[in-house]
Amino acid sequence: MHWIALRWSLDSDAPDAPQLPTPEALGWWALEYTPHVAWQDEALMLEVSACERLWGGRLQLMRQLVAANPAPDVRMLGAQGATSLIALARLRLFEINAPRPKDVPAGLPLETLTAAHPHLDLLARLGCRSWGEVAALPRGGLTRRFGTELRTALDTAWGLRPEGHDWLTLPDVFEQKLELPALAETAPELMWSANRLLFALQIWLRARQRGARALELQWTLDLKRFNGVNLPPHQQVTVRTAEPTQDLAHLRRLLSEKLVLTTLAAPVSWLRLRTLETDPWAGASTSFLPEDNRKGDKLHEMVERLSVRLGAHQVVVPCAEADHRPERKQAWRPALQKDKAEPGKARKEAKAAASQPDAIYPPWLLPEPLLLEMDGERPCYRGPLSKLVGPQRVEAGWWGGKEDGGQPAMRDYYVAESPEAGLVWIFRERHSALFSSGEVRWYLQGFYA
Repeated sequence: MHWIALRWSLDSDAPDAPQLPTPEALGWWALEYTPHVAWQDEALMLEVSACERLWGGRLQLMRQLVAANPAPDVRMLGAQGATSLIALARLRLFEINAPRPKDVPAGLPLETLTAAHPHLDLLARLGCRSWGEVAALPRGGLTRRFGTELRTALDTAWGLRPEGHDWLTLPDVFEQKLELPALAETAPELMWSANRLLFALQIWLRARQRGARALELQWTLDLKRFNGVNLPPHQQVTVRTAEPTQDLAHLRRLLSEKLVLTTLAAPVSWLRLRTLETDPWAGASTSFLPEDNRKGDKLHEMVERLSVRLGAHQVVVPCAEADHRPERKQAWRPALQKDKAEPGKARKEAKAAASQPDAIYPPWLLPEPLLLEMDGERPCYRGPLSKLVGPQRVEAGWWGGKEDGGQPAMRDYYVAESPEAGLVWIFRERHSALFSSGEVRWYLQGFYA
């Protein structure tokens, strides 16, 4: 067996110091290199004997681990050994700048063995300062005096006893909690700690090869009652994206915009981040053409930020409707609203109508059709109108309710010419013995540029 021990060393606990991913996230990152990953004391342990050749050998694997450091602003220390205890001991020697003994494991100092820490003073009085000197003591007496843990650790270090570890696994759904270093009283203060959770989320997404579509950030309130009002135990905000993403900067901006508009009901002590929706990740699309690889935000990312900042109903997009009435062929919905399940035929008809627009439809429609004055039997708009193209017959809306006036639309459309307004789009209401009766009425509905 061959073990690699890794440890990240933070030189400062100041607020502006680099942030380290959560221990779970570091373990998920290491799973990219070997399925055998476990935490042992303060170090992350990787057993790589079965896969090191796939990475080009031990030296090449160590270089890749250093190059792919998940916290590039934080110093990462590493050491190797035939057992996890030897690798951990060498890592501790490197941290304290102690000389490396030639005889391993016998020459390793006792300070590097976790099981010996409770007995260092007594072992020193017995003249034992290395692993080999303790291992040379009578087995029975050592066990009776110091317990079985020390003797078991020594047997494991020499390879006389198999190692047992709780291997890390990658969860199916991301959900992590984090205790804040100090109570937060405003929502923007939560972002400093939320960055660690977002960093862990990015590592999980990459390991699972998925992109985030919806996230929930929840925080625990430190008070149950404030100003005589009972408070809920939690508050939360939800962030949704139009496309699956692994972009940490984009998720951070969206979450920041949400938190700026949020008021905390009480100081906050805990944070929890979890995924609500994820999709398989196909990777980022790129192009060989330099003009297609421009720097800057993508359109959907800008739309998402504006929707969060201004409100979902303030940023809308058009969508096709399964209706032949021109004023009903298109509707507006929030840009971040997820499309509902297709209702079958109606949805397909809407797509067909959007993909095959009528050639004579004008580029500009009035919000509501304008009733035209009549000169005898001739409609007028800035002068008498001359019909040029038509009729185009439309019969629709028989399924409508009160919002449609209780009657279907039965119209004949024409392209007409006005002496002053130019080309216009008009229609005549047709009579129906079942639904309507009365005089003929003409309406103006659109203009041509």
